[in-house]
Amino acid sequence: MTQKNLALLKITLIIFAIVALVYGVTYLFVPQIHVEASGSAPVPSGWIRWFGPILVALGIGTIMVLRNPNKQGPFVKTLAIGTLLCGLTLIYSTFFESEGIGNMEQSLIPGIVLIVLSIMFWISLQQSKELL
Repeated sequence: MTQKNLALLKITLIIFAIVALVYGVTYLFVPQIHVEASGSAPVPSGWIRWFGPILVALGIGTIMVLRNPNKQGPFVKTLAIGTLLCGLTLIYSTFFESEGIGNMEQSLIPGIVLIVLSIMFWISLQQSKELL
């Protein structure tokens, strides 16, 4: 296995960990920031706060995989599938749900970032097959 193959996996894991931890911490402690940024009406924080801890856990799990990626293919594949589905959902919401979107960039930009991350995960999975 060349370092180049492992480098893409590590870069992808680092980017995902940062995104997951930033979103996770803000959704956990100050979820209304995201609601206000989207231009939506306030909602009860409990309705959106619950997935903050899940994102934090995924970020921590990603850091653990980054430290020792051997035999962690199922976790990386789960992240690839999750980022793909989340990205597609956000992009779909941006263009096909006319009510309740708020600011378009609040759905479109994260959707594009997640699609790019998913592509990076799938490519790194193929390049790092013998390690994962």
